[in-house]
Amino acid sequence: MRIEQAETETPPRTGLLVDSYGRRIKNLRISITDKCNFRCVYCMPAEGLPWLPRAEILTYEEITRIARVATEIGIEQIRLTGGEPTVRRDLPELIRMLHSIPALRSLSLTTNGVLLTKLAGPLAEAGLTRINVSLDSLARDRFAQLTRRDALAQVLAGLEELEKYPSIHPIKINAVAMRGFTEPEVLDFARLARRKPYVIRWIEFMPLDADQIWRKEDILTGAEIKAIIESEFGPLQRITTGDPSETARRYTFADGIGEVGFINPVSEPFCAQCDRIRLTADGQLRTCLFAQNETDLRAVLRSGQDDEALAQAIRNAVWHKELKHYIGDTRFRRTARSMSMIGG
Repeated sequence: MRIEQAETETPPRTGLLVDSYGRRIKNLRISITDKCNFRCVYCMPAEGLPWLPRAEILTYEEITRIARVATEIGIEQIRLTGGEPTVRRDLPELIRMLHSIPALRSLSLTTNGVLLTKLAGPLAEAGLTRINVSLDSLARDRFAQLTRRDALAQVLAGLEELEKYPSIHPIKINAVAMRGFTEPEVLDFARLARRKPYVIRWIEFMPLDADQIWRKEDILTGAEIKAIIESEFGPLQRITTGDPSETARRYTFADGIGEVGFINPVSEPFCAQCDRIRLTADGQLRTCLFAQNETDLRAVLRSGQDDEALAQAIRNAVWHKELKHYIGDTRFRRTARSMSMIGG
């Protein structure tokens, strides 16, 4: 694998998606809205953000076209994100459209879960295969403090509803790990992983908040959380799939009951194995969460260009994918967009 990018080289016009460092790109995250019905402190201000005008948001037909072309040149997995994707009208119809793409191997969704009591069934029927539910606290007051919404009961009810639809599997719960907030509930989440068919994962706090409150000192590392769990349950057993691009370090308990995971982009960066790119709700292709540049795929779509031009725009962007995000390094630069504007 190269250490420095060869600026004189041009991206290939055929074959699977690769960047100039030799990384094979297989994973596309598509934000379908910048709007959200929560106001999580690590993501956006209490008053929200200026929402994108409707005309700037990609239509379902445009999203499906990009997805189809992307799968034809190597994308295998698509995850829909936001904002909060379930606030967009007729979401199951988009799932149905994407599910019909022949080359797509996995179709998943990241959600805060608050609307799943009514949407779990329609999403399963439409073809959703995997889901991540963001849940940072199991205590009503702490949940409300973090999300600025008193909605824990609705999220837990949505998770219960998901259990009725085994075609959506696994059910993953993602918690942002923040020092001074997360520690008291680590064991409660671990017990939940043993009691319910949920995979519990902690994600290190990253500098993607609109209020820019992030400090390196606020990161609670995956290693620290693992130590808390092992102090109660004994040594965890590593689970591996052999996929080098897998972001989570996965573990089960000594008796094999339950699974937990740690996503450590700050303390243990996995940039060298990164296989993902992201599409914002307004059609901008980003090759890293912290990218300083974007490729305007909406302009390609709306200027009447053909699929080959769209494919080449994707190839060009991927070829120039960043080597790493540089968090904690003097070269690190915050992105102009917050997480809700990029897509989780």
